[in-house]
Amino acid sequence: MRYLKFIVIVASLVTTWYTSAQDISLFQQFNGRYDYTAIGNTLNPFENNLVDSFCLPLDASSATLNLAPNTNIVAAYLYWAGSGTGDTNVDLNGVPFEAIETYTVDYIEPVTGALTYFSCYAEITDFIISEGNTTYTLSNLDISEALNGNPRYCTNRTNFAGWSIYIIYEDDTLPLNQINLYQGLEIIDRNTQSKTILIDNLNVIDNDGAKIGFLAWEGDNALNYGESLSINDNLLANPPLNFSDNAFNGTNSFTNSNTFYNADLDVYNIQDNISIGDTNAVVKMTTGGFDSFGNFQADLIIINNIITVLNSQLPDATITLDAYVLNCGDRTLEIDFTVFNTNSTDVLPANTPIAFYAEGQLIGQSATQNDIPIDDSESGTILLTIPETLGDTFLLELRADDDGSGNGTVNEIIEINNLDSELIELLVLPEIQILDNINSCNEGFNSATFNLVAYFQEEVADSSDLQFYENLEDLESDQNSIVNPESYASINNPQTVFAKVENQPCYDIYQFELSVENCPPFVPEGFSPNNDGVNDWFNIQGLYDIFESHELKIFNRYGTLIFEGDNDLKWEGQINRGLNNHGKLVPVGTYFYVLSPNDSDYPPSVGWVYVNY
Repeated sequence: MRYLKFIVIVASLVTTWYTSAQDISLFQQFNGRYDYTAIGNTLNPFENNLVDSFCLPLDASSATLNLAPNTNIVAAYLYWAGSGTGDTNVDLNGVPFEAIETYTVDYIEPVTGALTYFSCYAEITDFIISEGNTTYTLSNLDISEALNGNPRYCTNRTNFAGWSIYIIYEDDTLPLNQINLYQGLEIIDRNTQSKTILIDNLNVIDNDGAKIGFLAWEGDNALNYGESLSINDNLLANPPLNFSDNAFNGTNSFTNSNTFYNADLDVYNIQDNISIGDTNAVVKMTTGGFDSFGNFQADLIIINNIITVLNSQLPDATITLDAYVLNCGDRTLEIDFTVFNTNSTDVLPANTPIAFYAEGQLIGQSATQNDIPIDDSESGTILLTIPETLGDTFLLELRADDDGSGNGTVNEIIEINNLDSELIELLVLPEIQILDNINSCNEGFNSATFNLVAYFQEEVADSSDLQFYENLEDLESDQNSIVNPESYASINNPQTVFAKVENQPCYDIYQFELSVENCPPFVPEGFSPNNDGVNDWFNIQGLYDIFESHELKIFNRYGTLIFEGDNDLKWEGQINRGLNNHGKLVPVGTYFYVLSPNDSDYPPSVGWVYVNY
């Protein structure tokens, strides 16, 4: 039987990596004609390092989204942050949102100990699509418990709260870009005066228009001591908003605001700071230096996320196992698969190799047949043979862009997402169950007629979907089943018959033997050789073509031998022995026979028969 297993596949245009780590790391990647914008606002009424007249933040603040009408929103994320261990529920335009993840970092004061700061995020794509271009107001961000419970937040002037929304959008007029969004929560301060962050999974095809953005908290415009922001050892600046020695200064590059108190929502052009072919970049931040009085000063800067926009034109091959077919007792496997090019910015070329592995051993190869456009796919089928050296359970791996030696031939956006795998368990041929033999009387030439169905139903309770075969090979291949099992004429003596009963996901096999034996002949007491078509010859039932070597002798009442016959010569009342009357019918009367079966199980028998006309 064939056993078909389906695997549900969901394809997405966006490949996502979720992380709960504190370190800044890749969170999501978008490939297509995409760009991003950001809005947000502080909840601090002033820069907390310059004005100490406030402790608690504002109840709410607002920002306006104004996307061009020809754009489509792809994804949107809400970030909020502040002093303390975290408020995981806020309102946006009166709608409550709960944090998907909360990050925290500690600032260790030299004498008084740790102060904790948090950042939360929520996915709000559907909400932003529904609301569209409008003014967004964040409220119900409550950090009062943390501030009231530990006055050092305010006396240290590191009391802050703020929020931002990142919007990734599609615009057909844009070049093909790759957007990488990295997030976490990392800190630099007087204790840790520099921080290096490696941003990876880049694919720089063209650095024209390349840019990098940052969301950071608690930076102070007045604390620009030893402060720098660089990428690949190149200092970043976009004056007059952000100078190379004061990057984290409460500014918003999207609105050109310098009153984004104790928060930074900035973006920089980096086309001269990154090279074609780069796959990663090093971001470095520093703080700390001495003021004019010789006192050491350092800003407290908390990095929440980094985002890059780079021109990219590469395919991205992924593969899924759609379904597979197993056959009982068969080590071949029919595979249906699909190769995708959805997370891509270029066509995946024809003849992209595909390799199939079982427990790491190459068992088959294929290739794409056609160029696969962006956001498209191609399906295929392959028949694989599982080596006998492997067990019946094994890990099957499908690898796109693999030449059979683990190497790819196509330069891709992501080189580590080309695998799909499934634990496969072959349908092992079941053990044969032996049933009792069937014996029947010889009906001629060592053959008999058997009702296989009736016999099997008496022996086996569950006999649904029952088929019989004359050999095991036919049973396994499901070919040449016995056509009329209710009246089956055996062809050998003895003869083995196999029965198959469906038992998902495989079947049960039974075996029994048909034996034909010679039964005692039945001798009639008379016959009438008058050619009327009824009882015209001495029909000893169970004799002819059964006891094929028998001898039959007929005597008259005087003991004279008048006929001798064998398997080929039946007695039809005629004389074939003696001197006279050969070929003539015998008169009416009683005659005597001697029947010699010439079978060790049956001795000669003597009897009489009456002939009448």
